[in-house]
Amino acid sequence: MSEKGDKRQNLPRRGLNVSCNTAPTSVKSGLETANGPLDVAGASLARILNSLDALVYVADMETRQLLFINEYGRKVWGEPAGRRCWEVLQSGQSGPCAFCNNADLIDAAGNPTGVQVWEFLNTSDGRWYQCRDQAIRWDDGRLVRLEIATDISERKQLEQELEAARARAEALAWTDELTGLDNRRAFFHLGRQACRQSARSQRAVSVIMLDIDHFKEINDTYGHSAGDRVLQKVAETLRPLVRDADVLARIGGEEFALLLPETEIAAAEAVAERLRQALESVVIEWEGSALRCTASLGVACCLAGDASLDTLLTEADHALYAAKQQGRNRVRHGVVPNGDPSRRASPV
Repeated sequence: MSEKGDKRQNLPRRGLNVSCNTAPTSVKSGLETANGPLDVAGASLARILNSLDALVYVADMETRQLLFINEYGRKVWGEPAGRRCWEVLQSGQSGPCAFCNNADLIDAAGNPTGVQVWEFLNTSDGRWYQCRDQAIRWDDGRLVRLEIATDISERKQLEQELEAARARAEALAWTDELTGLDNRRAFFHLGRQACRQSARSQRAVSVIMLDIDHFKEINDTYGHSAGDRVLQKVAETLRPLVRDADVLARIGGEEFALLLPETEIAAAEAVAERLRQALESVVIEWEGSALRCTASLGVACCLAGDASLDTLLTEADHALYAAKQQGRNRVRHGVVPNGDPSRRASPV
């Protein structure tokens, strides 16, 4: 009666023989057998099954005709009226369910294998159930499927909410909450991976450090909310200008970093200049004022791919400092071949 299930588990094999005088088989009231009214013991068993807050049903494993369904099942899915299990318990089915697990309930010799427990989302009522399935011998010797399905929708909803909360927490651990870019932790994790890959392939890797000019003045003049909006706008401006393989992050305050795999110094300088020009043209409307910002950028490149991320960042930071010293709103670069700086703070 299920959509594709998960968490299936086979329990030790158990036998359960059902005779006409102990098991309800009528799909009408559940209080009769195929041979007539139940005796006192059978009626008591039917009363127990009908009082359960769970679906209990029995279906022929060959024809799939429902032989018994308890009161809970009839209230949710209606009277069987001689129909097959997939016609009653599922929706949108034109034949036996593709996900039916009948084959798992018997061995190669056709003998019951035991209890199988799994969870599923029912296609008819859209609720989650934990199901205990097993094959048993019916009173006439044929194999039937016995299923007890308990509604676990509330538990499943809680599990899904907890999983969503965990995913959000994990994402926040790697994401700068204000800008939505990678944070410092993510940058160093991904950046070190990229540097190791660069060393193995002996390909160049570059880093750009970017710092917003006079950012403190924006905060002091217009307030920290204005400063936050500037940072968000900077992120929005930079994001479309980088490749999917690049790592763009806000690594602290008004400082951003961009790692460029397989990128030599000339190409990295060109990227940095595009970023600088894009930011120079940005206008942020803030409470009747038009805020503008520029940025200073430092570029470093390791030609042989054997410098560490820390070395690249140190060299890019030297170049950034030179850009600040030389008037801001400009790009300066350095190169780190074989792990050693060869030139620093050279003009573009």
